[in-house]
Amino acid sequence: MSRTALRAASLCGLALLPAAALAAAPDEPRVEVVVRGLANPWGMAFLPDGRALVTERAGRLRIVNLRTASLSGPIGGLPPIAARGQGGLLGLALHPDFARTREVFLCFAEARDGGIGSSVFRAKLSGNGSMLEEGQVIFRQNPAGSTTRHFGCRLVFDRQGHLFVTLGDRGNMEAEAQNLANHIGKVIRIRTDGSVPPDNPFLGRADARPEIWSYGHRNVQGATLHPETGQLYTIEHGARGGDEVNRPEKGKNYGWPVITYGIDYSGVKIGSGTHREGMEQPLFYWDPSIAPSGGTFYTGDKFPAWRGHLLTGALAAGLMVRLEFRNGQVTGENRYLEARRERIRDVVQGPDGYVYLLTDESDGQMLRLVPR
Repeated sequence: MSRTALRAASLCGLALLPAAALAAAPDEPRVEVVVRGLANPWGMAFLPDGRALVTERAGRLRIVNLRTASLSGPIGGLPPIAARGQGGLLGLALHPDFARTREVFLCFAEARDGGIGSSVFRAKLSGNGSMLEEGQVIFRQNPAGSTTRHFGCRLVFDRQGHLFVTLGDRGNMEAEAQNLANHIGKVIRIRTDGSVPPDNPFLGRADARPEIWSYGHRNVQGATLHPETGQLYTIEHGARGGDEVNRPEKGKNYGWPVITYGIDYSGVKIGSGTHREGMEQPLFYWDPSIAPSGGTFYTGDKFPAWRGHLLTGALAAGLMVRLEFRNGQVTGENRYLEARRERIRDVVQGPDGYVYLLTDESDGQMLRLVPR
């Protein structure tokens, strides 16, 4: 296959997808530009009134009005943000009962003793949308580090109202993602005040951080819940090859950097191979890498053939991917927007059933996908 050596996990092992799964998608959507002028936008969430909150990596939070195709000024009340390298103002999520609480949750790179780390900030959006009020940091990744890579920082609420936070390995190749005594390379699960839910898997263990849900992750750039099962799905960067889709389960180990389907950027082998007892296999992986980003399961009515499928952006490949699912397994891949060659940072379904994308550029855009 000329485009990729793409593979999908199944109950029978890792099987090569058929060439037909890699053909150009016949349902290529039409692309509309909603707004321009976003500086490296990273995450978005739709408010109940149909407007969208958007984070910019440099440290700004803006509101996009889709009806008027306009962009607000920066919202005040944010914490100090360390916009360095890959760090800055990154993921966001609205409280599940936002209409009542007005609470917004932001993941950002924070400078503190020991370097920079991912932190989670909770605040209330003012009635006129111009300020964040009553803000407080509810979680800090420990330890902080000196690098400016691999912050992770996607946020998603589970069905119990607890918050999943993805935390990257910070570019650390010393197996810290396997060390339960820190937050490096982990998915954590906390309450909205930062406390630990009583059913977290490592609560009460002296050798483990109680916030940890799963571990052995490299750099999770996408996180979303399955619309039917409520299970968490994550989309993760590998090195050269080995980008993964995972379904992180309570207390399980996803292998990084001991097992991977990628190699180091230098060409050197990473870890011990692709399998090890007690370490989970990905549902799906890409080789070569596409640098996948934010994603969501599609449930709307504008693209009926996409229902139940996972959509994700891609940074290095400059496209959007639709992964077809059957019985919890990936059965096909479709690629869109390849001719545009734009770094797609986030993919979100809007309340109108259309698909919205953010392009990670200094003059970034919010795009809307509509059927032809």
